Amino acid sequence: MSLEIKYFAAWRFIAPIALVASFASSTYADTQSTSWPQTQSDIRADSDVHFGTLANGMRFAIMRNATPPGQAAIRFRIGSGSLDERDDQQGLAHFLEHMAFKGSTHVPEGEMVRILQRKGLAFGADTNASTYYDATVYKLDLPEVDADTLSTGLMLMRETASELTLDPGAFDRERGVILSEERLRDTPQYRAWLGITNSLLAGRRATMRAPIGKTDIISNAPVDLVRDYYRANYRPERATLMVVGDIDPVAMEIEIRQRFGDWKAAGPTPAKPDPGTLETKGESADVLAVPGGVTKVQIAWTRPYDTAPDTFAKRRTKLIEDLGLLVLKRRVSTIASKADAPFISAVAGSQDLLDSAHIVLIAADSEPDKWQAALATIDQEQRRIQQFGVGQAELDREILENRSFLQAAAAGAATRTTTDIASMLANSVNDNEVFTSPAEDLSLFETITKDVTAAEVNQALRHAFSGNGPQVVLQTAQSPQGGADAVRQAYDASKAITVSASIGAADVAWPYTHFGQPGAVVERRAVDDLGVTMVRFSNGVRLTVKPTKLRANEVLVREDIGRGRLDLPQDRPAPLWASPAVALSGVKAMDYQDIQKALTAHMVSIDFSVGDSSFSFDGRTRTEDLATQLQLMTAYTADPAYRPEAFKRVQETYLTGLDQYQATPSGVVSRNLRGLVHSGDPRWTFPDRAQLSAAKPGDFEALFRPMVSNGPIDITIVGDVTVDDAIRMTAETFGALPPRPEAAPSEDWGDVRFPAANKTPVLLTHSGRADNAAAGFGAPIGDLLSDLPRSFTANIATHIFQNRLIDQFRIAEGASYSVGGDVNLSREIPGYGYAYFHAETDPAKIARFYALVDQIANDLRSRDVSPDEFARARGPIIETLKHQRQNNEYWIEYLRGAQTDPRRLDWIRDNLSGYDKVTPGDIRAFANTYLSPENFWKFEVLPATVR
Repeated sequence: MSLEIKYFAAWRFIAPIALVASFASSTYADTQSTSWPQTQSDIRADSDVHFGTLANGMRFAIMRNATPPGQAAIRFRIGSGSLDERDDQQGLAHFLEHMAFKGSTHVPEGEMVRILQRKGLAFGADTNASTYYDATVYKLDLPEVDADTLSTGLMLMRETASELTLDPGAFDRERGVILSEERLRDTPQYRAWLGITNSLLAGRRATMRAPIGKTDIISNAPVDLVRDYYRANYRPERATLMVVGDIDPVAMEIEIRQRFGDWKAAGPTPAKPDPGTLETKGESADVLAVPGGVTKVQIAWTRPYDTAPDTFAKRRTKLIEDLGLLVLKRRVSTIASKADAPFISAVAGSQDLLDSAHIVLIAADSEPDKWQAALATIDQEQRRIQQFGVGQAELDREILENRSFLQAAAAGAATRTTTDIASMLANSVNDNEVFTSPAEDLSLFETITKDVTAAEVNQALRHAFSGNGPQVVLQTAQSPQGGADAVRQAYDASKAITVSASIGAADVAWPYTHFGQPGAVVERRAVDDLGVTMVRFSNGVRLTVKPTKLRANEVLVREDIGRGRLDLPQDRPAPLWASPAVALSGVKAMDYQDIQKALTAHMVSIDFSVGDSSFSFDGRTRTEDLATQLQLMTAYTADPAYRPEAFKRVQETYLTGLDQYQATPSGVVSRNLRGLVHSGDPRWTFPDRAQLSAAKPGDFEALFRPMVSNGPIDITIVGDVTVDDAIRMTAETFGALPPRPEAAPSEDWGDVRFPAANKTPVLLTHSGRADNAAAGFGAPIGDLLSDLPRSFTANIATHIFQNRLIDQFRIAEGASYSVGGDVNLSREIPGYGYAYFHAETDPAKIARFYALVDQIANDLRSRDVSPDEFARARGPIIETLKHQRQNNEYWIEYLRGAQTDPRRLDWIRDNLSGYDKVTPGDIRAFANTYLSPENFWKFEVLPATVR
């Protein structure tokens, strides 16, 4: 893992959206070199990784990691992507990635996914690939590490390397899938990112090579053009194979050499295309109008990308710049949290964008009519820090916070998950950086920061705000009157205002360290077979503890309060959408920003959410900070603040994002589905613009204060902690609170029901493209806990139904990229639960989708599925569950409510063995009971123009 300031790992303003089979940021270095970055660096690579290179130039990296045990991850990277396409091949690098699943010399078309399903891999989750500007990466997460499974994974990667058949018929069938993906990805967010990227990188080849390509080429290109790309670019000297997991590295290297040693390039090495030259720009102002998008303003500076090798000096330079920009980010984030803030949120940072330019940027989201004020504020804050610099106390805070982050990573290094390591290793190859251990990351950080001064950071900031710029861009749904001239005038007006030095904020101390006499334990019992201890304190607070060693130095804490949505009235909407403002409000003694400042040295977190059966605070911490984490959550419970400015910030975020929901079928579905499947119950229905606008801060407080302050409390702690320590720390915090009522079972659920079957689908509309639509249907089943065997059967049946939809509607007919299904059986509401299936497709193909649905349902009702089809559905479910049980997140979720409903413990005990008891005959019986087409509730999302 390379040393990075953590805040910029997913910098949302200029980082591309990460997509499945998609197009993300990556390196555009000349990847023909077969040497590893550490051979040209003074930085030590992780000694636990074995790096090697075959005689043909293919690189490989192998690392043994036993978290979780018995699993492995393979990443196969080809150092070529859309930047390597000719003009007549635009989109074919991504097309080729799809074709890797469509047949090869030793794997017939349609068999690759089935082979992997038989090994327990789920399509999409465990079997995937991504196309980047400069690379294509294939991914397999293997649930077992027996010799046959490992060998199968390597065999499939070897087939991808040079043995793809690229059958013309399969190629033509896949065109529709890729065109469907292009429609799915064509969102306001993506169009805005692409427009801003192309503006910042003007002159570089990346602006002409978005990986999705051109639809006319996707629709009409002959398969020979893909073959040309394949032969030219899939070459051993451009390939890197990475294998991480519970494996024997020596045996793995032998098999890699045996399988890949004979791979030879098909022809001479092609020259990398000219990457272009970054345009020289001075001060500029522009408007990017994106219908359906949000309003943002940004000021950016660009300079040429640094192609020098990864060295200590290079990392030091980057870290010092990042530290200064973190101070700027902190300043504008603080402004955003205040009353009457000029913007909703703001960020500042830097990035090597597509390895085409180094970008330094400050940006803000605002309400549509406040962009001028937002621009003025970010301009003045940027000029303030450039002119007067950072304070030593501000710098020390950023160093302390990032040191805590790196210390936690180093302490937990031994139990990093295999998939996380594999992804980090692949990222280091993408970035052409030395893969370093968490301990080395910490050591580098300490070495760099021990002598860094505010003066040096300030010098780095002055350099950061040089080069091409400032480039001012207003992104908005509709261009303002005057267009770019209006932006320039607003910017000039702001620059005319003189800035003064920042006033340093006073130090703050965390005041919530004592809540009274620690609570007495009045009940304690052990659930020995699950390694769980359950406790009740004298004040009524319950505690469930599950010690694990799954992740070293990690502890998760969950607090469930009251009965959630089920405690709310059914006859009117409540501002549940404002729940993020609970955490953002802070507590009475200090606001959210001061909490962050006071707890800088601690790894703690706080999140608030609303569930069907509880209001919940969640936190993630390290073992030594558990006491502070519990203090933080107790303070939010016992001394909450419901600040109007936090409510207004969340309200503005929702209001500005409504048009984005409406712009695509998937946005409409994500906004409306929960309300629809609860028959319009306002407790699950997304608010419209009028309801959002009408809500007041007082409504927010009136909703949440009684629930948080008076409801029963149930604490769950899972992770690297002892039972006695967890009890003691909880007794000192939640146990010391005034008495809370006992959580009492209730049958007063209200009229919660799935909608009735319909022959004519519910019709919704979206405001986006006329060639894009969505269709779906659901079937009522029932709740989870009253019939556990039914829940296991329902899950397998849903996967079988989904697999058949994918096989036919996506693979055979090429009608959709996005086909899915799920089963949602309530753990809280008796009798409530459903299976749900959906697809995004062309409006003209919706009728075919419904016809296929009826065909599949009738076939499942009329005969048993084959043993092979049954095993291919059940296997990935079981393997996924085994993997989940090796994570603390599984236990924190599954133990929720277990003290008051012991059926949840039975669910944990049985949820592996239960699947083994299901038979193909059970699937047929289930289909006859629940999957009859006359029981289906249907809906469609059509373009408004079509309707």
